[in-house]
Amino acid sequence: MDLEHKFCRFGEAVTVLEGTKIEGYASHFGAADQGNDIVGRGAYARSLKRLAEEGRAVKMLWQHDPALPIGVWDEVREDARGLYVRGRILDTVEKGREAAALIAAGAIDGLSIGYRTVKATKNDRGQRLLEELELWEVSLVTFPMLPSARVAAKRDTLAAPDLCQLADALEDMRRNLAGG
Repeated sequence: MDLEHKFCRFGEAVTVLEGTKIEGYASHFGAADQGNDIVGRGAYARSLKRLAEEGRAVKMLWQHDPALPIGVWDEVREDARGLYVRGRILDTVEKGREAAALIAAGAIDGLSIGYRTVKATKNDRGQRLLEELELWEVSLVTFPMLPSARVAAKRDTLAAPDLCQLADALEDMRRNLAGG
């Protein structure tokens, strides 16, 4: 059972809320990454459901090191756009304090997903289409694989959702009303 990793970027102007809170997208559906893989809509659904049923959570790690958890993901879900994550970097953990400082300084701006491929196919362009993934962790990393996926920290947790989140919510509602 091989664990794979995919990388994403933080947003352009990243700040750390209260030194710890971050949110955004760890994966975008339909976007080819630098490894020529494309994650399909619904690829994480079974894994997220199983984790919830078992009372387990996706881990937040530093640079994919299982010995260095640096926080918790309070929310991990799929929507019309991709895999949304919201969590807290723990300032009670040394690497968490370091990660928060590096993010605030703009030195670290990436996310990477750690997963096991359950089901994948190849298309006629030689790209691997990831249809089902077992998600294990989302790490803060130096070098992201999927530049189009971005995470942005919020200054105010009570602030209105950004326009991308609002557009995603409207798209989800439209699809639900259309029956698919």
